[in-house]
Amino acid sequence: MAARPAGRVAFVLKGYPRLSETFIAQEIAALERRGLQILIVSLRRPTDRRTHPVHAEIRAQVVYLPEYLYQEPLRVLRAWWRVRRWPSYRAARAQWLRDLWRDPTPNRGRRFGQALVLAEELPGDIAQLHVHFLHTPASVTRYAAILRGLAWSGSAHAKDIWTTPEWEKREKLASCEWLVTCTEANRAHLAPLAPQGRVELVYHGLDLARFPQAAVTHPARDGASAQEPAVILSVGRLVAKKGTDVLLEALARLPADLHWRFVHVGGGPLSRALERHARSLGIAERVAWRGALPQDELLREYRAADVFALASRVAADGDRDGLPNVLMEAQSQAIPCVATTLSGIGELIENGVTGLLVAPESPDALAKALASLIRDPARRRAIGEAGRARIASRFGLDSNIERLAEKFGLGAAA
Repeated sequence: MAARPAGRVAFVLKGYPRLSETFIAQEIAALERRGLQILIVSLRRPTDRRTHPVHAEIRAQVVYLPEYLYQEPLRVLRAWWRVRRWPSYRAARAQWLRDLWRDPTPNRGRRFGQALVLAEELPGDIAQLHVHFLHTPASVTRYAAILRGLAWSGSAHAKDIWTTPEWEKREKLASCEWLVTCTEANRAHLAPLAPQGRVELVYHGLDLARFPQAAVTHPARDGASAQEPAVILSVGRLVAKKGTDVLLEALARLPADLHWRFVHVGGGPLSRALERHARSLGIAERVAWRGALPQDELLREYRAADVFALASRVAADGDRDGLPNVLMEAQSQAIPCVATTLSGIGELIENGVTGLLVAPESPDALAKALASLIRDPARRRAIGEAGRARIASRFGLDSNIERLAEKFGLGAAA
């Protein structure tokens, strides 16, 4: 068991608060309830206009670093002027220069500047740094930890694992005290790059108190009635790795006699392109783009759906999903899920038992799976209940947060 930090733990995040990172917010709230004192350090200011209810429950102070160094030059210069006299500055600068030689990008310079500000402004009661994501945030955290002589730990998820060069992953894993990751597929990839025992699997878990199952109020729709079309729901950022274009193609291939409508929740850079794609496929009138929603409104969308679909794929830059929390959220409401065999999804969904899995980039197979579930409400109900039972038994927040609490030295829960 790790020793309990003698002060607060600074959680370094890429952005806070974010609607798309509910799992981080629920983790912070749960650790606060367990007694961990936290300071949130964000590399970026929020871009979402709304927040989830869980964000209002978090008591931690939030500090924002300069997102771009030119925006706060005096703050950066003041930090450098003071930190450069510290005995640790030479080691931190040497590490940054080695990284810059291998990654000569402006972003690398920004990371060091942010680390200078973080190290200089960090309150004296901070005993440990903990970072979410192994790429940019971990670089800032590592440089700041060297400057302040503090231990640091981390949590790795998806894009940060698969788009970070191997040399960088090896060095960060050698430098941190410990690292947790949210799928066995991720752990199997990272563990050989790290000292033995340093990387551990800890599922995010779902806070079932925030996702209580409600009684179904709509009829068991089977796609036979144009007045009661089956509702297919998908939730996720509109980025390449989510495969929303593949899902739209699958919808366009559903049988002509099947009545359905599609609801998507989430925003992102591909929103306009995907709306155009839906029009080109002739299905735009059946598609509703909801944009990003807070958790209470999202829960209503889950409860109104008949089937949940997610067409995750490996993007051109290697980015991919780990174990998308939205699948757990859908299953908590006993909604049958159709997803792909990518990465850690198979750790949650057992094909044919707790959901249906198809190969990525397979619109025909995806359409077939969706049609089979829409036409068979009894099978939907059985798969949905099996998925909900699996969430409750293995993927609840309480059991998984306990292992993380132990890593922070909090001991067993009362």
